[in-house]
Amino acid sequence: MSLPRYREAGKGARTLIFLHGVGSDADSWKPQLDHFAARGYRCIAWNMPGYGGTPLLPELSFPGIAGALLALLDELSVEKADLVGHSYGGMVAQEFAATHAGRLRTLTLSGTSPAFGRPDGDWQQKFVKERLAPIEAGKSMADLAPGMIKSLTGRSPNPMGMAIAKQSIGQVPAQTFAAGIRLIVTFDRRDALATLRVPTLVVAGEHDTNAPAEMMQRMAGKIRKAEFACLPAAGHLANLENPGAFNAALERFLAAH
Repeated sequence: MSLPRYREAGKGARTLIFLHGVGSDADSWKPQLDHFAARGYRCIAWNMPGYGGTPLLPELSFPGIAGALLALLDELSVEKADLVGHSYGGMVAQEFAATHAGRLRTLTLSGTSPAFGRPDGDWQQKFVKERLAPIEAGKSMADLAPGMIKSLTGRSPNPMGMAIAKQSIGQVPAQTFAAGIRLIVTFDRRDALATLRVPTLVVAGEHDTNAPAEMMQRMAGKIRKAEFACLPAAGHLANLENPGAFNAALERFLAAH
């Protein structure tokens, strides 16, 4: 199997693996790679299948992506990882934790959800249709990036973080984004929350409308070893909107585990 490429920084004994959202790629984790590499961690931001010039899986599924992540850990000789997943990447992280918990030291879930309801539900179908309409009309992700960022962020996002977001979103192939959007509405791992035994940090943006803080706090309450952090004024792109607060919350959590 050919492995998707990744961004790497640092050479520490503990390995942080970062999983990006559906509309971004590994470059969206640059502030975290820089920060944690400087503090003695080995940091890997993975381009999931279809991102960073890598091929989509023949049949895209959450178990399939989790299997590709397992292969990546084996390739990198990582026995136990500190896994950080955002949004779509947070769903992949939940799938991985449900099936390969023994390979995790900690789990961090950012701006994500344990389920997306029914794939054939009216709201879910509307979600897919609205997000794919511009792609089907011939727009590129670079065309869509400014509007996407505006709709996803809270008050006063970090300008450098927003420049990173614009570049990262613009690099995503439209076909990959569309496949990910269709996959998201199939996700449901609510059954796994109560079975998780890995120390878990759940991070929400105060003004995130995609993964509201109240929903994420309830999610944290169903995980035995979970801690909850809400980042003031941030929206859905919390790690880029306020990288200082995001990094501080993650750093405190990792230091305790």
